[in-house]
Order: sequence, then structure tokens, then C-alpha cells
Amino acid sequence: MRVKYLYQQLASHVSVIIIAFLILSLLFAHFMKNFVYENKIDELTSYGENILKDLERNRGNSQQILSEYGRVLAGRDIQYSLFDQSSTIIYSIGRTPIVELKDEEWNKIKQGYTVVVKQDFKRLEEGVTFVLLPYIHNNQFVGGILLASPIKGSRQVISQITEYLLYTVMIAAVVAFMLSWILSAFHVKRIKRLREATSLVAGGDYSVRIPSSDFDEIGELSRDFNKMVEKLNISMEEIESLENRRRQFMADVSHELRTPLTTISGVIEGIRNDMIPESEKEKGMLLASNETKRLIRLVNENLDYEKIRSNQIKLYKQDIQLKEMLEIIKDQLDVLAEEKHNEIIVEVDEDAVIYADYDRLTQILINITKNSIQFTDNGFIILRGSIEADDTIIEIEDNGIGIDPEEIEKIWGRFYKAMLSRTTNPYGEFGLGLSIVKQLVNMHNGQIEVSSEKGKGTKFILKFPFGQK
Repeated sequence: MRVKYLYQQLASHVSVIIIAFLILSLLFAHFMKNFVYENKIDELTSYGENILKDLERNRGNSQQILSEYGRVLAGRDIQYSLFDQSSTIIYSIGRTPIVELKDEEWNKIKQGYTVVVKQDFKRLEEGVTFVLLPYIHNNQFVGGILLASPIKGSRQVISQITEYLLYTVMIAAVVAFMLSWILSAFHVKRIKRLREATSLVAGGDYSVRIPSSDFDEIGELSRDFNKMVEKLNISMEEIESLENRRRQFMADVSHELRTPLTTISGVIEGIRNDMIPESEKEKGMLLASNETKRLIRLVNENLDYEKIRSNQIKLYKQDIQLKEMLEIIKDQLDVLAEEKHNEIIVEVDEDAVIYADYDRLTQILINITKNSIQFTDNGFIILRGSIEADDTIIEIEDNGIGIDPEEIEKIWGRFYKAMLSRTTNPYGEFGLGLSIVKQLVNMHNGQIEVSSEKGKGTKFILKFPFGQK
């Protein structure tokens, strides 16, 4: 059976309050009952002691004393009897006898003890409270005095107190019920707001937020819920971005593979069907070979990128003479630079040393330098190396076509150049080079910066921590 949380809260609150009030009411009623009877007993005992003291002081005038006390006590609805050592009543005001004494009660006062009975309904027609005090003269028991008062007055007081207590409990229960309803409804409203927000999130709405506070656990839960939704929103944006990148990757790879494969297939079919003249076969084979190498480079760059991105590459760092490294890069790329009528210039401090992985540093420098050659015609590419403080600085500068400032941050994106080449860029091939460069520099705990001006050239600045850090 499904019970609403509001009713659960209400039932629990009201049940606890009612039980607490009942227990308190019973305890209070018991306390007040004892309090009333104790007061009555104290009153009777006080009168009895005073009568006995006055009789002791004025033994010759005892009749007058007893009469005066009789008038006073009669006004308070208190009766008393005076008896001798053989339990014979020698003076009485009211009923005779007031109460028939039991043997154990008589034996107790003979021993000098006071007998107290809070309520007695059996020995008289109405209930009474009575006190029996011994009368001791010269350390001898000579009799006693019994004082009795009907309990109807005490019961009326107790009944009135109980009635007031009942009204108080009823009013308190109503107030408690109303407060419980308000508090329960307030908390249920907050929980319903959380549930509705959860439903919206489950439906794909990650913009939902709910009020939060540090007032109680529900407020803290709301705050944690908002943090969760914010992280989910970020995660979904990342997933959407990754999905877009996946689609773009598939489109880019398909585009890049289609052209060389079509070329290779055409050359093979032409040679097999003797559609290519003998004089053109060598040229066709060279074209197929170049397109095959192009496919191999594309596959290798993708493999390198995925290994770097998933931290599957381990670096073997060592101190490398920077001048020697830059000279090697120059020698490897001179032919490519000459094809575009460019000159590679090396400017490096003689004692400059860089702490890096040799193969990966070579990959970084070749990628950047080839990128500079690719976007420069009839110009120069300068490779600089120096030591500054605790860093080794490498600068690769060209005077090529440059990059728009708003495009600089995009050059590190995977396949960025491939997308650009299909729109406005007649250069570029795969666009994975700079993305790999960025990852490799980060793996060296280094930094890479780019400054460029459209039509005037581009400068890459790389900083590598010096020494074994």
C-alpha cells in the first residue's frame, strides 16, 4: 500500500507529540494528586500536633482548648477525636467514632509512630483522609488524637486540575497538528521539487536548478543535486563534442582516404588494362607510390595521436645538444624547403642543451618546421635555440602567410587543417601534426605558444624545463 510522505510525516509528528503529552499528563496528574493529599496530610498533622502541644501546656483548661479547636476545624470540615491509652474516646467533634482503628494502626501509635492514610473509602460512607498521632506525656503513651477530612474537596481540586490539563492537552494537540501539517507540507514541497527536477534531468534537461541552502540536509541535498546536474551538463556537452568530433573524424578520414585510394586504384587499373602508355607508366607508378606513402603517413599520425592521447607512450629523456638537433632537422627538411624556394636558418647557442626524449623531440620539431615550410613561399624558416633561467627555449619562425588571431587556438584541434584545406586553404594535408605536437610538449612538462600576423608570418615558441625535473 502506497502512503504519501506527507501523511507519514504528519502521523509520525502527531504520534510522538500525543504520546509525549499523554506521558507528561499522567506524570503531572500523579504528581498533583500526591501534592494535594500531602498538603492535606500536612495540614491535619499540623493541627493535631498543635492541639497536643496546647493540651500539654494547659492541662487544666483542656476542655476550652478542645472546644476552640473544634470550632476552627469544623469550619474547615475537619473532624477530630481524642482517646485515652485504652482507645476509649474522651472527646470528639463530629462522628463518634470518626474511624474505627485497626489493630496494627493502634499498635503503631502505641509505639510512638504517626499513622497516615491518604484515602479510605471502606470505613465510612464517604472517603476520608485521616492522621493518627500518639499523645506522649512524660515519655509515656497516654492516648492519641485522630483528625479526619473528607477527600471530596481534594478530589474536586484534582478533578479541576485534570480538567484544565485535558483542555491544555487538546489545545496543544491541535496546535501541534497544525504545526506538523505546515512543516510536513513544507518539506514535502521541497522533496516534490527535487523529484520534478530529477524527472526533468532524466528527460534530458540539464539547465534545471533548485534553491539550496545550508539550513538542513534537504538544502544540502539540493546543493549537491545542482552540482550533479552541472557536472552532467558538462559531461553531456563533452559527449556531444566527442560525438561531433567522431563524425568529423570519420568524414575527414573518408575524405583523406578516398583521394589516394582512387588514384592508386586508377593507376593499377590503367596499367592492368594497358590504358596507360609505356611512357606514362613510370609517372603513374610514382604517383601511386606517393599516394601510398601519403596513406601510410595518415595511418601513422592517427596511431601516434591515439597512443599519445591515451598515455601509451613512455618518454626516455636525456640531455641533447640543441645545435646538433636543429642541424639534423635542417638537413632532413632542406630538400622540402628548396621545393618552395625557402631557406632554413639555424641560430643556436653553442652550449645549449635540452632535456627531452630524442625521438619525440625530433617529431615535434619536424612537424612544426614542415608546417612552416608548407605555409611559406620564397621565404625563410629560422630555427633558434637558447637557455633562459631554468628553461631551454626553441623558436621556429617563418615569414609565410600567417594565421588569423581568432584561428590560433583552433590549430591544435585534430583535423583542423584538413577542414581548412577543403574551404580556403590550398595547402595542408591531414591536420594531425600540431595536435600531436601539443600533446608531446605537454608530456615533456613544457609549454608551447604561437604568435602570428596575417600575411607576415608565424612564430612558435617552445619552453622545456632544463635538467632532470
